[in-house]
Parts: sequence; C-alpha cells; structure tokens
Amino acid sequence: MQMLRFQSPSRFRHTLPVLAAAVCLIFRAAEAQQTAQPWMNKSLPPEQRADLVLKEMTSDEKIALLHGNGMPGVPNWQMPLTYMGNGGAGYVQGVPRLGIPAIVQSDAAYGVRNGGANGRYATALPSNLAAASSWNAELACEYGGLIGRELRAHGFNMTLGGGVNLTRDPRNGRTFEYAGEDPLLAGTVVGHLMKCEQAEHVIGDIKHYVLNDQETGRNIVNVSISKRAMQESDLLAFHIGLKIADPAAVMCSYNRVNGAFACENPYTLREVLKKDWGFHGFVLSDWGGTHSTEEALSAGLDQEQPMADYFGPKLKAAVEAGKVPMSQIDDSARRVLYAEFLSGIVDDPVEKSVVDAEAGLALAQKVEEQSIVLLKNASGILPLDREKIRRIAVIGGHADIAMISGGGSAQVDPPGGNAIAPPGQKATHWQDHIWFPTSPLQALRTAMPEAKIDFDSGQDLSSAVQLAKSAEVAVVFAYQWEAEGMDLPNLSLPDNQDELIERVVAANPHTIVVLETGTAVKMPWLDRVGGVVEAWYAGSSGHRALARVLTGQVNPTGKLAMTFPKSEEDLPHPVIPPLSRKDEGQGTGAVNGPAHVQSKYAITYSEGSKVGYKWYEAEHKPVLFPFGFGLSYTTYAYDRLKIDDAQRAVSFSVKNTGTRSGVEIAQVYVALPAVAGESFHRLAGWSRVELQPGESKVVTVAIHPDILPVYDEAKSGWTLLPGTYKVSVGPSSASASLNGDLHIAK
Repeated sequence: MQMLRFQSPSRFRHTLPVLAAAVCLIFRAAEAQQTAQPWMNKSLPPEQRADLVLKEMTSDEKIALLHGNGMPGVPNWQMPLTYMGNGGAGYVQGVPRLGIPAIVQSDAAYGVRNGGANGRYATALPSNLAAASSWNAELACEYGGLIGRELRAHGFNMTLGGGVNLTRDPRNGRTFEYAGEDPLLAGTVVGHLMKCEQAEHVIGDIKHYVLNDQETGRNIVNVSISKRAMQESDLLAFHIGLKIADPAAVMCSYNRVNGAFACENPYTLREVLKKDWGFHGFVLSDWGGTHSTEEALSAGLDQEQPMADYFGPKLKAAVEAGKVPMSQIDDSARRVLYAEFLSGIVDDPVEKSVVDAEAGLALAQKVEEQSIVLLKNASGILPLDREKIRRIAVIGGHADIAMISGGGSAQVDPPGGNAIAPPGQKATHWQDHIWFPTSPLQALRTAMPEAKIDFDSGQDLSSAVQLAKSAEVAVVFAYQWEAEGMDLPNLSLPDNQDELIERVVAANPHTIVVLETGTAVKMPWLDRVGGVVEAWYAGSSGHRALARVLTGQVNPTGKLAMTFPKSEEDLPHPVIPPLSRKDEGQGTGAVNGPAHVQSKYAITYSEGSKVGYKWYEAEHKPVLFPFGFGLSYTTYAYDRLKIDDAQRAVSFSVKNTGTRSGVEIAQVYVALPAVAGESFHRLAGWSRVELQPGESKVVTVAIHPDILPVYDEAKSGWTLLPGTYKVSVGPSSASASLNGDLHIAK
C-alpha cells in the first residue's frame, strides 16, 4: 500500500475495489471460523476458551492430552509417535480438527537441550545458580526470554525448565539447576525467568514439585517433614514463583513426601497447589514419575510423562468401568487446554527459524558478568593491572581450550561437540563431562595483549610449580562437575586439584583461584591464596565475561545464592546414604516398595524450615562464606536506618566509599518474635543499588508480605504474629551493618 502514494490514482481505480473486496472476504472468513470455532476468539479468557473446545472433544481426544508418547533415545520409552517429538523430551498429541496443536517439549534449564542432535545451535546461559547470584529479577527475565525464543526457533512449544528446589544439601547433583537456598530469592528469580519465557509463547513450567532436594535414591526416598516447615521453606519458594510467573504447568517430582509419591500426593497437589493456591494449569509427572492410574489422577496429577503406562489404555478402561468419573478426565483435559490458550501456542503456532546466536552470546556474557562472585581479594590482587603485569601463569582446568558445564537433562550441546574430545567426534551424553569451547586463556591474552601469558595443564605438579615461579601472578582454574541422577560424594575439588593449588601457592603467593562449580566447595588453601573467584558454570561466553572481571573492565557485583560451609559435618545431614541400582529399582513403580528399602531411604528433615543460612545461624556453625556474600573492587557504607511500621518498609542510605563505580546488593533480613520459636533471620527483601564513587543513595525496601507470617498447622493457614521483629540490613546474611525493630500490633 505504500506504493500507492507514488503512483497515479487513475492507474489503480479498477484495482482498489477488487482489493477491498478481497480484504472483506478475508475478514468474513475469519469471522466465520470464529463462529464455527468460538474458542478461537482471542478476546475470550483462556478459561472460557478451554471450556468451549472441551465440549467438542471425544473422550479419546481428552485422554490423549493426558499422556506423553515416548522419548527418543531411550529404549524403554519408545512409542509409535515418539518420532514426532522433534528430538526433544516428549510429545503430546493435539486435536488438529479443532485447532489444538500438539505439545512438543524440550528440557531447557539454562538453554535448549538436544539442539546438537538436531544439527542446530543453542545458547548455553550461565547456570541457574549463577543467575540467582546476580540477585537481578530483570536479568532473570532476559534469561527466560532468550530461552523462550530459542525454544520456538528449534520447533518446541513447551519448556521443562524452571527448577526452584531449595539447596537443602549442597551435594545435590542438580544444585546448579536451581536458584539457591532461600525461598524468596529462588522464587523471585525463577518466577521472573519463567514469566518472561512463557511470554514468548511457550508453555511455562516450574519444577520439581516438591522437596526433590537430593538425587540419591530420588525414585524411592521418602521425605518426612512437618507441614509448617514445608510451607515455610520449599512450598513457599514454589508459591512465590507461581504468583510471579503464572506458569501453565507444574512438574511433580520423583520422591515421596510424608509417605505418598509427589506425583500422587493429595496434600501437595490437590489441597495446596490447586485448592489453596488456585493453580489453573496442569500438573505433569517427571519422566517415569507416575505410579498409578486412579490414585494419581484423584490426587491431582493431570498428565503422565513420557509414556501412557497409566494414563493411556488403563485410564480409558477405568473410565469405562466407572472407576474414574468423566468429570475428572474433563478437569485434567481442561487444564491442558487452558495451558495452551494461556501460553499463546494456539494463536501463535511455532515455526522453526534461525537462532540469533550473536544475541545469545551477548546475553550469556551479560549474565555471567553480573553472576561472578569475588570471594577473596587479599591486598587488592584483583583486578589484574593491565598496565603493569607482564607475566601470568594460567594453570589447570583445561583453561587453554574450555570451560565445564553441568550435566543431565539440563545439558546444552556445545557447538562442534565436546571441546575436550576431538571436536565433533564425540557426541554429548547427559552424564558426560561436557566442556564448552570457551578458552579463558585466549580471552585473557586478548584482554592483556602486553602480557606474556603461559599455560600449564597442571597434570605434572613440578611443571606447574616451575611456571608459577616464573610469573608475577598465577591463576589456577579448578572445576567440579555435577549432573542429574547423582550426588557429589563430598564438597572437595576432585582430581587432586587441592594439591595442585597448594603447590602453586607455595611457589607463588600471588595466586588467584578461579572456580568453575555448580555448588559450594571446600577450600583448605583459602588462607594462603591471594584471590578466589566463583565463576560457576559460565555458559557460552563465560571466558570473555571472566576475563573482563579479572582485568577490571567489569566490577564484580554477584553475591552468593547459597552458603559455602566449612565441612560436610556442618550440614543438617552429614551423610547421604549410599544407594545401589538394585535398591532403587525395587522402589520404582511401587507405592509401597520392600520394607527394607522404605526404611533405608526414609529421610526426616529435622532441620525443617532452617534451610541454608538459617541452619548455620540457628546452630551457631561458622561457615566459609555466608549466603549473600560477595566482594567488589570498591567499598560501601550503610547508614540512617528508618523503619516504617505502617508500611512495613525499611529505608537506609548506601554510599560508595571507594574509587570505582559499582552495584551493591543491599539485603534486608527479619527475625520473628520469640513466640514464633525461630532462632534465625529470614531474607525479607533486597535492592540492587548502582553508585558512582562517593555517591550516596537512600534506598527503600518493602518487606515481602509472604516472609513475615508463620504457618499454623491447626488452622491450615497463615498467621501474622504481633510483636517486635528484629530487622537487619547489610551486605550479606552474616553482616548486619544496621539493626532496628519493626512493630506489628495485635
């Protein structure tokens, strides 16, 4: 139509009526389709659209929405329709005659999994724990948005990311997939991540509901915990995330909770999630986490994955026999349909496209730069002085060619294959040590072109020591690999890396340790090294982000989303019981496995809601680094605390007392009145404060309304206790620069 402005009107006097008539026909056709299929009317709410289309469906079509159709690459999970899953984790049939698309699912914790299997590129963002260490909800939104766009580009319309399980045990093999140990921080970060991921028109998911806090025996372990403790810890994290994201789906977990499997637990699914919280979406099982038909459906499970062992022919037979009322089928099918309309996948069908790799790399770098945590910086050894330092030794961690990532279903395929194996010659597997072709050595050389930077693998200790002696500064890269399906035996660095660090620092006291880990590690050498930098699993641009932080182009702002304990002995459960595959197999698929298996893998969470920093504070246990801790290349001072009882808000000033601009993450904690029976503080809010040198700002933080109440088991509800609440403000959970009282009347 723009061309018409520059042409003679007479030239189109016969064409315009034809065009107008064609446009009218198009609109009439659309109106006719909406009349024939009223659920396609975009102006209607998703609940109403789901109800309308449900009335037109057959019972077989409804049941088809309630189960998966297999998973590629797993022999026991092959079905005739497996091939339609686009190489992803699962596939659910749609109803083409009614315009309802199939659900095509992919794992996508920190990027789209199995992209390499389809010959397609996917960005690996820094791990979820890393992103949580930025304490930045807006950044989490960008994180989720990128994954959503790349999922659609790959041809998927449902994510299986959104892990919000709390770090009860730092040895959990999936710690890197989650957002730390505090319910407010974890729920906020994952909530914003999933909100913006679903906004890209993919079905959003939050998992693993609930208390899937270890991988050892995850298919059979029975977690015993009081309702109050559950509500004030793990369930609270999920609730905060759900309220922010409004995700279309929740994935239930493998483990049992107080005797019942999480995917057939009427308390957590039916009573809490659907009734108390008003969740309208659907609950899908973790893969292989369904154990029954009638019991699971009645308890609140809506969709079995990845198969139809219980929610396929058995469910149809149960309906026909009158054991399952059609109203239950309708409720679950309606929830799946609601999810499709809510997320937008009906109105905006997925079409494969090319991933914007440059945008992905840029965001991965941005996230990592805000997530790196500076743990130690003795005598200002960092940042590395690009004008003065001329010889640097880089040692260990395959830093010449790669950085490590986390394994399991979260694994993102690196371009060209595993960087440690010959590129492209070794396919990635979910429990391989996968290294991305991101070279910190090359990135440092680029950032410091005037310096001579040499590398030693660290395999030969004497060789590493000689190189360290010859350098002004030694940078040792150390790693710790984690993956789904396993827990760490301990928190020590593997492969003799502690000895390597000890030998290097003995040869050169100007030693910096860079950690590539998915959880906490012990540091027996901490007092002797000059600097420690936690880089996490750094993603597709981790090398560039790390080099910019090490050389001072970026001032580190990250703060720990989890506590680093001194020892496993300080954990609530010092020992995770050993597990044999035989034992786990005996418990899988049976609600009541053998008695010896049940008793051996029954764990009582006696710590209750004292997760992470709350445990160490209550038990008076010193830690290596506290929750919320992180250093900067500048310094900050706190002053002028004011507490508004009526508004339940805290205000204070933060001043940059150093010589560099920076961002301080100011944290507010609250201790409940003595009648609550708690001996620890709760994170109640925080603010990211950007300050120039010498600048001061007044910050106001509203205390999050979900943090103050306690759960009353007798009333099955929340109670706000009257009394005096102790408020602490400072740079970490263990450092209160300001203290005051918040008063709540009866």
